[in-house]
Amino acid sequence: MGVKQWRDFDQWPPAGYPQQRWHLRSGGALERDVSPASPPSTLTYDPNDPTPSVGGPKLDGNGPGPKDNRSLEKRADVLTFTSPVLESDLEVVGQVTAQVWLRADRPSNDLFVRLCDVDERGKSINVCDDLVTVRPDGTTEATVELSPTAYVFRRGHRLRVQVSAGAFPRFARNLGGDEPVATATTAHVTHLEILHDGAHPSAILLPAKA
Repeated sequence: MGVKQWRDFDQWPPAGYPQQRWHLRSGGALERDVSPASPPSTLTYDPNDPTPSVGGPKLDGNGPGPKDNRSLEKRADVLTFTSPVLESDLEVVGQVTAQVWLRADRPSNDLFVRLCDVDERGKSINVCDDLVTVRPDGTTEATVELSPTAYVFRRGHRLRVQVSAGAFPRFARNLGGDEPVATATTAHVTHLEILHDGAHPSAILLPAKA
């Protein structure tokens, strides 16, 4: 994807795509280097106004596939981290994974992470994503396997990582309480901190080559 070309490999995941760590940084930056001092980013998730799902691998008729995410990224409950402009094509082939350190004030929360391709005009197109449920115990590291992909981010484009606490209705709302998931009825607002400093190097891991 990205250049509409086929790639043939003898194995999966293919060899020759070393892992790159792109670190989340305060102020919405996405950089190869971790910042030793980077204040947490914060978001508030309200299950009564859940973060919506836009595009992605869903089977219903409500707009699956790659979509422009700019309206989603304007929401206060969605954090974005964007790289500098790429100086050369970046080919990503294999399993994409995110490692995110967080704190939350509720006993249960969801963590949704999405990788996007931002073109020269600012259009943000989803590439891969996924969601995990986290039961935080103080400061907690969560791993999200976004999904395997094969995508070329073109020179002049930027990488973007979205972090939020839901993608409804693709994923059921996490109400943030201790009730059993199948019968929970009481909704709780959840406040999250996403940590990204030297001791908590939140990052997205890309199997990539330039």
